[in-house]
Amino acid sequence: MKYLKIVVVIIIFILIFIFLNRLVSPKYANHLVEGSMTNAYYKEDKDHEVIFLGDCEVYANISPLVLFENYGITGYVRGNSSQDIWQSYYLLKETLKYEKPKLVVFNVSSMKTAAPDSEAYNRLMIDNMKWSKEKIDLINASMTKEESILSYIFPILRYHSRISELTMEDFKYLFKNKVNTYNGFLINQNIKPADSLPAKRELATYEFSQKNYEYLDEIYSLCKENNITLILMKAPSLYPYWYQEYDEQIKKYAEEKNIDYYNFIDVINDIGIDYNTDTYDGGLHLNLNGATKLSKYFGRILKEKYNLTDYRDYDIIKQRYEEKLKEYYKEIKDGYEKNN
Repeated sequence: MKYLKIVVVIIIFILIFIFLNRLVSPKYANHLVEGSMTNAYYKEDKDHEVIFLGDCEVYANISPLVLFENYGITGYVRGNSSQDIWQSYYLLKETLKYEKPKLVVFNVSSMKTAAPDSEAYNRLMIDNMKWSKEKIDLINASMTKEESILSYIFPILRYHSRISELTMEDFKYLFKNKVNTYNGFLINQNIKPADSLPAKRELATYEFSQKNYEYLDEIYSLCKENNITLILMKAPSLYPYWYQEYDEQIKKYAEEKNIDYYNFIDVINDIGIDYNTDTYDGGLHLNLNGATKLSKYFGRILKEKYNLTDYRDYDIIKQRYEEKLKEYYKEIKDGYEKNN
């Protein structure tokens, strides 16, 4: 009986500890919604033919629902704010445990980042990732010098001060996560013209780090091992600048590996992007209007060149996406009415 009481006390202590860890962890429901993006993937049906990887240049610029509506392409964006290339690699490894797409599209802007530099962005991406070997490896690859893996395992070590700052949101989403994206795409309908870009400055070096090339090789090898076609892309962002020296390195890599590379900066006029109306932050990212244009343009390439299935001919999948599109356009309509 004595031992049973001890076991009960231990179990109660563990449950309270788990509860407190979850309670003080940010919920990313209505504030810093970018922190909800990794977790949203787990709620999806895993039958995507195209997986997009990368940073905000992907989740702000590619709308998988537009791809489906116009071409029947099933896709998902596994992207996060300032997602480093090593983070994209481990997310891809995790994704392949759930599904095997035909195409993986990697946005190359993160090749510029040589080392982990922000706990804040790490947290947005990692906090709501399911526990797995990939998550542990990702944490170890991503931590800044000031971070500890224990604070990821036990969030209360990092967020204990939030106990005095809790809101109703913390209780509402205590045991569930709010989905803020549509297949990984985050809607933004604001407009801020690109009329005051910083001056382009000369850099000390334009060479991508060896570490980044190693992770790009790992992404390439992982796709090849799984019979997946890898495509490289550069979103049509005007800033931060994508220097010609950057572009030449990616072109060379693509030629050596015999993979396709699409730099959409070179075809802005063909896409029809107008940076007076199609960006929400002065040229860093496209807004909904610009993302729709890019998605239609890229979707036509994907459909015509890579033998993707038109899932509009499959009733079950078509019905699911019709429901998503209904919600998608409702949010767009509500957002438009709110801002006008």
